[in-house]
Amino acid sequence: MNQKIKQFSGFLAGLAVLLVLDQWTKNLAVAHLKDKNPYVVWDGVFQLLYSENRGAAFGILQGKQGFFFIIGAIVIIAVTYLLIRMPYSSKYIPLGLCALGITAGAVGNMIDRLSQGYVVDFLYFSLIDFPIFNVADCYVTVATGVLAGLILFYYKDQDLEVFSFKGKGGT
Repeated sequence: MNQKIKQFSGFLAGLAVLLVLDQWTKNLAVAHLKDKNPYVVWDGVFQLLYSENRGAAFGILQGKQGFFFIIGAIVIIAVTYLLIRMPYSSKYIPLGLCALGITAGAVGNMIDRLSQGYVVDFLYFSLIDFPIFNVADCYVTVATGVLAGLILFYYKDQDLEVFSFKGKGGT
């Protein structure tokens, strides 16, 4: 049991660090970018541009705050289940880090939705006219991509059986 507490404590510490970084960058965006011209980092490629997103990725589902809370709650419940079932082994560290990134991104944007009614976005790749995003979005995107790679190429089916609802014997 001590190992599970250690594992969960490490997760919570990592979550706190990532949330602080996300909220700090959003506060910087509000303080230095809101109601101002974009800050060009690399002309024609990348800029810092303040935006208030009341939807999801790419601006879809505008104004559906209740839906986002439900999704955030599902993510938190799923990650809690994953952490409870995850063996205390170095083999599962990458999986835990992916869960950490996805959770930090979901909670970081949930904090914005609760406190302001919208998510602060500010990172903009003008070269490809990519939708404006934030650090929490980076957490989710990178973690999800790495997770897909891990499931496809690293973990074997038997490695993931510990997360099955079937129980130890499985049927």
